[in-house]
Amino acid sequence: MSEMLKVGKYEFNSRLIVGSGKYPDFQTTKDATIASGSELITVAIRRVNITNPNEENLLEYFKDTNIKLLPNSAGCFTAQEAITTFRLMREATGIDLIKLEVIGDAQKTLYPDVIETIKACEILKKEGFTVMAYTSDDPIIAKKLEDAGADAIMPLAAPIGSGLGIQNPYNIAFIKDAVKVPVLVDAGLGCASDAAKAMELGAEGILANSAISQAQNPMQMAEAFKYATIAGRLSYLAGRIPKKPYATASSPVDGLIQF
Repeated sequence: MSEMLKVGKYEFNSRLIVGSGKYPDFQTTKDATIASGSELITVAIRRVNITNPNEENLLEYFKDTNIKLLPNSAGCFTAQEAITTFRLMREATGIDLIKLEVIGDAQKTLYPDVIETIKACEILKKEGFTVMAYTSDDPIIAKKLEDAGADAIMPLAAPIGSGLGIQNPYNIAFIKDAVKVPVLVDAGLGCASDAAKAMELGAEGILANSAISQAQNPMQMAEAFKYATIAGRLSYLAGRIPKKPYATASSPVDGLIQF
């Protein structure tokens, strides 16, 4: 499959993005990421060190690979917090491809504050960032984020870390129809088949973290997600057969031998 995932000015061969959270150590993070075939690993820059050379640094583990860091604003609860975080990060690293997330409910659902996300998206886009925006599975909000300059829309499948899989496949399909920028399903996936389902709905990509890092064998699950993402995309491009209420013979009835 030669087609590439295009997000703003960036292009990637893999349509799977992985997270860096909840691994026991940076080496396991690296091993699972390599097994996934991903070229992007997202990292919460308010929680994980990528700038201080005097402490264990995630960047050091990936410097000999083709895997790029995708900084995210997890832990930010206002547009201004996210904007400031990304400004400081770009000044320190030069990275301008970002995953924007502004959380509205830190206690239970970890759902995004979509109003603050839209505000931050408008400003960050004007400042030259390539913005991948995490949001709820709402096609109206997805369109508003696209209008605000988002280069990719990342609707949740279910609450972050829940492993529930895609709870509303119709909304994912609606978002795909509502926007022209890539749609990448993010948050709540539990196993590789969830990734395949998301891709069959027309998503251009997947982001998976807990489903891989919390698996009993993260390396095997990472590889499973790799192939599920590829298979789901191929299935979507191939075009499924229509659903029918009754059986249809798979072999032609013309020319049957008569007894």
